Amino acid sequence: VCRSNKSPWVCLTCSSVHCGRYVNGHAKKHYEDAQIPMTNHKKMEKQEKVQHTVCMDCSSYSTYCYRCDDFVVNDTKLGLVQKVREHLQNLENSAFTSDRHRKRKLLENSSLNSKLLKVNGSTTALCATGLRNLGNTCFMNAILQSLSNIQQFCCYFKELPAVELRNGKTAGRRTYHTRSQGDNNVSLVEEFRKTLCALWQGSQTAFSPESLFYVVWKIMPNFRGYQQQDAHEFMRYLLDHLHLELQGGFNGVSRSVIVQENSNLSASNKCCINGASTVVTAIFGGILQNEVNCLICGTESRKFDPFLDLSLDIPSQFRNKRTKNQESGPMCTLRDCLRSFTDLEELDETELYMCHKCKKKQKSTKKFWIQKLPKVLCLHLKRFHWTAYLRNKVDTYVEFPLRGLDMKCYLLEPENSGPESCLYDLVAVVVHHGSGVGSGHYTAYAAHEGRWFHFNDSTVTLTDEETVGKAKAYILFYVERQAKPGAEKL
Repeated sequence: VCRSNKSPWVCLTCSSVHCGRYVNGHAKKHYEDAQIPMTNHKKMEKQEKVQHTVCMDCSSYSTYCYRCDDFVVNDTKLGLVQKVREHLQNLENSAFTSDRHRKRKLLENSSLNSKLLKVNGSTTALCATGLRNLGNTCFMNAILQSLSNIQQFCCYFKELPAVELRNGKTAGRRTYHTRSQGDNNVSLVEEFRKTLCALWQGSQTAFSPESLFYVVWKIMPNFRGYQQQDAHEFMRYLLDHLHLELQGGFNGVSRSVIVQENSNLSASNKCCINGASTVVTAIFGGILQNEVNCLICGTESRKFDPFLDLSLDIPSQFRNKRTKNQESGPMCTLRDCLRSFTDLEELDETELYMCHKCKKKQKSTKKFWIQKLPKVLCLHLKRFHWTAYLRNKVDTYVEFPLRGLDMKCYLLEPENSGPESCLYDLVAVVVHHGSGVGSGHYTAYAAHEGRWFHFNDSTVTLTDEETVGKAKAYILFYVERQAKPGAEKL
């Protein structure tokens, strides 16, 4: 209908092809039009006899039922859905072979293609690889693409030895995750490693992270199903589970030993969360000091809390959407959010502090200091807030620096830090498009070898710093700037 070649969905009843729910929604309109004749059916007809209208995403081969309004993972007794998948794959492979020569000519003749880039007059290959959407999995794709561009973190996993989980007849065979599969011998670290290896290898086709998503289903029940999930929540679960698995032995090898042997990671990283240090805590781990003062007797309580990311409120004065009359007002900056997080605040009546000297709950003040900064500073802007009945999104634009984020003023002991040890440069941004946490779409911007890319599931495009700076950030990843040799002597 709209001649779009993005996200084609084929109806498994009549074989007509329309654009999917993330484009112009013509596949849904096809379903709705097909339901009109059913209104004339006799009322006595049993409900179960009414056929479901099922379609398949030709990119990810996932199956969707409009009647259930959900993706489905089961098959017919004759395995017809799997046969359709195999047929579509054969068509894709044959089309790819016949068009390979034609595509090569187009690439050679194109001055600026999505896979080519002009640098100083010479043409270089753009090796970024997209991730296929398996059905509302953009939240996972945006996080994976961001983490893949954090060099030190990504390289560690890519250098791990491979673990073969399947043997015999099933070795190397592509499988589709289903709820009926009972294989408990899964490794999140291994599938995460495979996914990172598949990215930035120069492939021109998008990678389908089905095996990783299957493991996520097995070990993170919160993320089962195909509904939209929160990207920040997924990132925390992912890092926590990677951390736990790296601490223990898998396949007879204790991978936490690898971290301890790596001098770049283990020397100054005493921040541990739930046990021994791993690459997760070595890269993302920092320490907060939480100071609470009783306003009645003045007793001070200090507590140290390890963190992998900081969740920052957008100050209330910036939360309302700007009208024409407010356009000249102050703009919210990342520094405003950090200041709001670390400033002294008086706890309200619902958060009274149990004072050990007064022997009862008293009014008190609270203040955060950062005792130790991480190598990669992850900042989460709290854009979703619960009201009485629903969860609203704060759509305020927050200005953030691409280079030189100075964290020294938030440190507990800034005098002990080096001249450039508190400076951070942006490496990735996750953006939520839409109005609600259970809907919308996630994409990511990330820097790789001095160039910025926009990762939108299967599609990867080159972009510029100006476009990145205009994004309404949800999660920001900053990498610690390396001090220049000899800087400490000065």
